[in-house]
Amino acid sequence: MTAPTGTKKTKMSTYFRGVKSEMKKVIWPSKKELINYTGIVIMISVIVAIIVWVLDLIIHGGLQFII
Repeated sequence: MTAPTGTKKTKMSTYFRGVKSEMKKVIWPSKKELINYTGIVIMISVIVAIIVWVLDLIIHGGLQFII
């Protein structure tokens, strides 16, 4: 077996330094972009829900016809 290369404290500090450097690379959306993206997500969710509802009605009607 190999010996551990660092203590738990150094591993944690290295991890959090990495997290900090990655957070600096994040490009946060503006308030306007966030509102637009939220609206798009809600709109697509509603469209998908309607499609699933219509398909459910069609399948249910087809099964009732068969049975």
